[in-house]
Amino acid sequence: MYELSAAELIQRLSIALAIGLLIGVERGWASRDEAEGERAAGLRTHGLAGLLGGVWGAIVQPYGAIGVVALAIAFVFVGALIGAYRFRETMHDKTYGATTAVAVLLAFSLGAYAVVGDIQAAVAAAVATTAILALKPFLHGFVERITWDELRSGVALLVMSFILLPVLPNRAIDPWDAVNPFELWLMTVLIGVISFAGYVAVKLVGYRRGVAVAGMAGGLASSTAATAAMSRLAREHPSQMGACAAGAIFANAIMAPRVLAIVAVINPPLAWRLAPPVIAAGVLFALAGVFLLRRSASERPGESSSLAVANPLDLVAVLKFGALLATVMVLSRLATHFAGSVGAYALALISGIVDVDAITLTMARLGATEIGARAAAGSVLLALLSNTTSKMVMGTAIGGAGMGRRLAAASILALVGALAALWLSSLAADSLTRPQ
Repeated sequence: MYELSAAELIQRLSIALAIGLLIGVERGWASRDEAEGERAAGLRTHGLAGLLGGVWGAIVQPYGAIGVVALAIAFVFVGALIGAYRFRETMHDKTYGATTAVAVLLAFSLGAYAVVGDIQAAVAAAVATTAILALKPFLHGFVERITWDELRSGVALLVMSFILLPVLPNRAIDPWDAVNPFELWLMTVLIGVISFAGYVAVKLVGYRRGVAVAGMAGGLASSTAATAAMSRLAREHPSQMGACAAGAIFANAIMAPRVLAIVAVINPPLAWRLAPPVIAAGVLFALAGVFLLRRSASERPGESSSLAVANPLDLVAVLKFGALLATVMVLSRLATHFAGSVGAYALALISGIVDVDAITLTMARLGATEIGARAAAGSVLLALLSNTTSKMVMGTAIGGAGMGRRLAAASILALVGALAALWLSSLAADSLTRPQ
């Protein structure tokens, strides 16, 4: 006899019907301009397919393995039937496509699963199916815009995340107990994900010839590289000096949420400690960028649009960052072992000249176990200070004195704001911990 009560069976059959109707709404809307009788499957067909799957699931449920075979036969029959009608439709319209047939089979299968399996999983799969069907123009447009290098990078990210990461040993393998291959590769993948997400976002929305979007995209990948690129453009196009400086400043502005996102994944309490000064610096950088961009509105348009953000997930670049991160992790462990927090501060100042991500990840890890949150936060802030200073020097050396002055003014404003926010947050924390 049935394991389900009559009420529960009716509920599951209703969900099976709803699943079919959900998929059928999208299919019916997509073919709404076709005349009646010229569609292989629309709203009613998908709804009935979902209900048919639910009914067959209810019929075969008590029969175990034999029931599974019977359900498979019903699936094949439905597939053959819809395939025949879809074939006639393609011959009539002189078109090709199997999407509708697959959608009907999914409606049938999910309707059956809603009765014999997990309802929430069946509904989630139905929603995903409808979303994929509805996003056809978006997905096709994305495939048309994507390049082979981008596709290869996306596959490389998946391999790094789901094939290489699980097989790495999750323990320290060096004499200083500093390099854990699993954690090292996880942090490398984290940077790759953040950078690649920014790169894909820019590809989707387009630059629109705007240095603001280009600068923020560069900041997601590397604010140092974006500053160098903008400084080079400023040297090549002096009339666009203000716009190029704004682009570099926007790259520095986006570095603030980037740093917080990295730290929050590894050490959320440290992210809360860093939030006031880092957010203050990011906001002031953004305001300075907006100010410069408005002042440069009279400059000739289009000359600054030649900036292109390179694909940040190049395998060589990923391996170089992994090697840099491993080096910083070892040096941080040795520096903190022999010199405590003073060693961490010194290393942060030095490594921040070139890169912020490596020391940020390292301090997020050490702050939870070794040197404490205060020293880790101080090290990250010193690295940001060092990196900001190095970009001022870089802007002057590559883009000239005008570029350097603009970067220096925005950087000093942001650093003063960060120090003020740090001071105010420290006062607030002291007042909360002071005994009443």
